[in-house]
Amino acid sequence: MEKKLGLKENWQQFTLLVVINAFVGGMIGLERNVLPQLAEKEFGLASKSAILSFIIAFGITKAICNYFTGKWANTVGRKKLMLIGWFFALPVPFILIYANHWNWIIFANILLGLNQGLTWSMAVIMKIDLVGNKKRGLAVGINEFAGYLSVGVVAFLTGYIANKYGIRPYPFYLGIIFSTLGILLTFFFLKDSKGHVETESIQSNIPLLKNIFANTTYKHKSLSAITQAGLVNNLNDGMTWGLLPLLLLSKNFTLSQIGFLTAVYPTVWGISQLFTGKLSDLYSKRLLLFYGMLLQAIAIIIIAYAKTEIHFIVIGISLGLGTALVYPTFINAIADYVHPMQRAESLGTFRFWRDLGYAFGALLTGLIADSFSIEISIVAIGLLTAISGFIILIRVKDVEKTNNQVDRL
Repeated sequence: MEKKLGLKENWQQFTLLVVINAFVGGMIGLERNVLPQLAEKEFGLASKSAILSFIIAFGITKAICNYFTGKWANTVGRKKLMLIGWFFALPVPFILIYANHWNWIIFANILLGLNQGLTWSMAVIMKIDLVGNKKRGLAVGINEFAGYLSVGVVAFLTGYIANKYGIRPYPFYLGIIFSTLGILLTFFFLKDSKGHVETESIQSNIPLLKNIFANTTYKHKSLSAITQAGLVNNLNDGMTWGLLPLLLLSKNFTLSQIGFLTAVYPTVWGISQLFTGKLSDLYSKRLLLFYGMLLQAIAIIIIAYAKTEIHFIVIGISLGLGTALVYPTFINAIADYVHPMQRAESLGTFRFWRDLGYAFGALLTGLIADSFSIEISIVAIGLLTAISGFIILIRVKDVEKTNNQVDRL
């Protein structure tokens, strides 16, 4: 039976997916500002590379999981993959509470990477399946809004709880609630959206790609340019995640101030995507990506020279807006160039490279920070982000100009 496509037609399942993705984002917010402090204060880690090892473990695991999740979406089923992802999340808060060695923290982040690769991937893919091609950007924007607003809110809450009651165990109790609710909502109420993508496939005239991984990675000019920008975006996010709390700590901000300041960026990022997602349905995706990367670059470079709380608030807002311009646009733009039946795998490939950015970012910024300084590391990442934006400007063509044809090198 043919499924109806559209946000209005599928609002109940769409709303459920929004709620579920808020819990997915909450699992990341759980350690967004607390874990780097935990590394220094309770495990005595001094090397920035060692501290950022948990982000490297998370990024590599999530990236690999993203790729296989995209390949398996049409065979295993979207709902089953979502449920498996939640079971990987369940042990994470308990490990963070009771870990007596840093290797346990790394293991928890491997599990978290599996959780995020499965659940977040399925949440965004299922939303796109439900709404069809006319409101993809809005669907992605709402998905990322729910996820990253939750990251910001939970980052603030964990900072507040840590400041009042200590870094462990109380901030991590939230994760037990999130993972339990995620399992229950997915198992009892979520329905698979494979039928919706089959309906859209009948209506599509986009040609099939011979090699989805190769085209998304390097062969297709637009797809590959979008993919490299996704990698750089998460590279600078990995830097912000790992180094910003340490930079603020070195400037003698309190734990509650650090919790607030690290929450500004993902909160603005999350809220803004309600609007920028819709923008990507209406305006040039190429220009939205370029200006978003450029705004990120400027904000990141200024971090190295910021001193006051106001400075960091303004930077957090600017960085959040820049990231909000690109994040839903990445996925909406990728979907423009691939057939609906290949969309999950192409998005899985994009998300594989994008989330490897976490690992590259943590490794690169840790090495530069240890060799030179945190400030030099931050400026280097800002310049790299600007270069990525210009690659987008040069290589990406808006889909209307390509008429859905494969624009090869």
